[in-house]
Amino acid sequence: MCSEPVGVSERPRLVAGLDCGHRTCFVGAGTIPGRDVSAVEQWEAALAEAGELTPGIVDSILDAHGERGARAIEAVAEERVKEYRDFTVVVGHEDEYVVEDDSCECADATYNLDDDDPDQLCWHAIAVHIADHVDAVDYHDMWYAEVREFL
Repeated sequence: MCSEPVGVSERPRLVAGLDCGHRTCFVGAGTIPGRDVSAVEQWEAALAEAGELTPGIVDSILDAHGERGARAIEAVAEERVKEYRDFTVVVGHEDEYVVEDDSCECADATYNLDDDDPDQLCWHAIAVHIADHVDAVDYHDMWYAEVREFL
């Protein structure tokens, strides 16, 4: 039976949980007690705690996502994550991509990624996660549906 709380500060890369002796049962931040924490949940928890991209967090993102992670970090650094009243959009080099609940309309997400694996995200979705945690989302007080008409 889980009884001893484990704080985020004691395990900075993981979501707070309960120490069961043989393993930690993680709770909160969308996790299910007794379930292993995904790579995305790990680096997101560390990023939420740090509030910035540290070298260790960058390494975790790159380990989990490779080139997709690198492209996401680049997009955040270049302020290409935009939030409108109706959608969050990541500006790519060829088009703009709407990201909703980790779902993206890009070809990579459509054809290459497993929807059932929470660690498989396109770089647009990874960029939204990162930008949210480091307060780097460029907010526009307008409807993207209206803006899109002019593009």
